Amino acid sequence: MKLATRLALLLAVAVSPVHAGLEFRSVGDLPAVLYDGPSVKANKVFVASRGSPVEVVSTLEGWVKVREPGGQLAWVEAKVLVAKRTVSVSVPQAVVYVAPSDTAPPAFQAQQGVILELIEAAGAWAQVRHRDGLTGYVRANQVWGL
Repeated sequence: MKLATRLALLLAVAVSPVHAGLEFRSVGDLPAVLYDGPSVKANKVFVASRGSPVEVVSTLEGWVKVREPGGQLAWVEAKVLVAKRTVSVSVPQAVVYVAPSDTAPPAFQAQQGVILELIEAAGAWAQVRHRDGLTGYVRANQVWGL
C-alpha cells in the first residue's frame, strides 16, 4: 500500500467522530465496488450486491470506510450508499413471523445471506420486508445490520 494511502487511512480514523450507536447504510440500486483505500486507484477488494447492508466506520472526502456482513473492512464511494436500511440473514435459516412472537404463524423463511428491507427495529425483533413484498418479524439476533 502506498504511503499516501496509509496516511489517508490513519487520518480517516483519527478524524472520524465517535458514534454512540452503530450507523448502517445500504448499497444503492447497483452493485458497489469496495476498495482497500479511499481511491478508485486503490486495489479492488470485492463487489457488494445492491441493497447490501454496511456499517459505517468512518468517512473521508466522498469516501466511506465500511464493514460488510462478513466483517471485512473496505472503502466505498459515498455516492453509492443510500439511507434506506436493510439487514442480511446471518443464520442458516431465519423464520419470519406475522407478529413479533415465536408463537405467531410464520410469514416466510429466509436463507443465510438473503437481504431484507428493514421497516422497524425494536428490541429483540425487527420488522422486515422481502423483495417479493412479504413482511413480518424476525428475531434481531438472526440478522446483521441492526
